[in-house]
Amino acid sequence: SSTTAALQRAVVWTEGMQCSDGGYAAFDVDNTRKLCEHLPFCDFGEVIDPPSADVTAHAIEMLCHLRGRFADSDIDDAALDRAVRWLLHSQEADGSWFGRWGSNYLYGTGAAVPALIAAGINPEDRSIQRAVAWLRSAQNPDGGWGEDMRSYDDLSYKAKGESTASQTAWALLALIAAGDLNETTAKGIAWLADTQREDGTWDEPWFTGTGFPGDFLINYHLYRDVFPVTALGRYVTALENEIAQEAAKEAAQESANEPALEATRHSQTAQPSV
Repeated sequence: SSTTAALQRAVVWTEGMQCSDGGYAAFDVDNTRKLCEHLPFCDFGEVIDPPSADVTAHAIEMLCHLRGRFADSDIDDAALDRAVRWLLHSQEADGSWFGRWGSNYLYGTGAAVPALIAAGINPEDRSIQRAVAWLRSAQNPDGGWGEDMRSYDDLSYKAKGESTASQTAWALLALIAAGDLNETTAKGIAWLADTQREDGTWDEPWFTGTGFPGDFLINYHLYRDVFPVTALGRYVTALENEIAQEAAKEAAQESANEPALEATRHSQTAQPSV
């Protein structure tokens, strides 16, 4: 179909954007030569485009989603495995991931965990559990998450800041993907629900988007709405799946017990021989 053809072209283009080390950058392939940074007019932000965890994660999640839904998607499994290894290798010592296009480690982690789960990494894997533990430790008392833009230059601001809709959603996307539907996640969901405006949007006066880390910050106006809606939707789906799994488990148990119950009923109704 035309849809399948369009998706296949997207796959080919995406795979063609993979850097030689396995990661993905935003605009270019292997644009990593730091010599450009020393040119006289390059006194503002980045002029190179190295691979980043957030972009790599988005590419992985998209490719895995297509591989799962379309049998003829023709995904290059070897290239995808290289991207997954790149992402695992780029995890920080504390369990987080750096975020290039959103502030900051909350964004990187919120992208990396769903991507790795989509790629088949077990939620009990150490990389996932380290990320979950880090996110739990970073939650604000009000139930949300926030990270000051100064974290790009000063790690004392890492995952510290007023709770925002987009950053809370990023943390929740990771926790939900990891199957961590406990009190931490419930508090984050409650924070999003409680702070939603009457018109269905969220306020977010803080900048959470990044142009050039440490130099150029951006207020992406849809971050505050797209990511919370995505997180809420995935949370509802995860709860529905959990309920369905429990129901299936109970049905299987009842089915397994039926022969024993039938034998008991038969023995109770059998007439004694004369």
